[in-house]
Amino acid sequence: MIKILKKRISNEKKILLSYKLRSFKAFFFPFDLNKLAKIHGSDKFGIHFYTQHYQHFFQKLKFKKINLLEIGVGGYDDPIRGGKSLRMWKSYFPFAKIISIDIYDKSKLEENRIKIYKGSQIDIELLEKISNDIGEFDIIIDDGSHENEHVIKSFEYLFPKLKIGGFYVIEDTQTSYWSSYGGSSENFNKKGTIYEFFKSKIDSLNYAEFEIENYQPNYYDKNIIAIHFFHNMIFIHKGENNEHSNYIRKRI
Repeated sequence: MIKILKKRISNEKKILLSYKLRSFKAFFFPFDLNKLAKIHGSDKFGIHFYTQHYQHFFQKLKFKKINLLEIGVGGYDDPIRGGKSLRMWKSYFPFAKIISIDIYDKSKLEENRIKIYKGSQIDIELLEKISNDIGEFDIIIDDGSHENEHVIKSFEYLFPKLKIGGFYVIEDTQTSYWSSYGGSSENFNKKGTIYEFFKSKIDSLNYAEFEIENYQPNYYDKNIIAIHFFHNMIFIHKGENNEHSNYIRKRI
């Protein structure tokens, strides 16, 4: 009987069914992101060391009704491969809507609470449509092309779409040093690289201390309250950065 069923079930259905079985197994480990990553086969644990940081920052959001956007589905051009981290997030956040973008058609990987759009992460019209469809996001994760230019352009458009109190995360930031991705291992302050861009945002945290007459804070000055740098990973915490200087009582 089992042999007959195996013959009748297509390879595609077998793969999609395996995803369901993994999700069932994940049900028994709802609080352990490391374990969930292993069950779903995500490289965020093991190959990378990301889940420990996600666990630390995201645990307070676990039972919230959140919108999570992850750029990049994985699996390259195979329509039924990828989505491992999307299913991991679905297992970890029981009330979340999981949204993703990929340049390939990954619609076959959609399921309840997982919605996937096809297109580029720097297609502003697409990003605007997603924003209009979903609303503001609580978490945005860039695990897309890892091209320096793409990472920065996506952030510039999407960070304003992040809710106050939300997190914007960039993975695989080592490409900031790789010339094939627009980075540099010789000039660490090369304009247009991931780290050059985000290191400058440290100054935004401290704009209240600038000795600049009539300085007008920009959007990042006013809306970034913390930046956390880890190996190949950056967390940007959005909030109202309105702490005044202890020494500069008024603008010079």
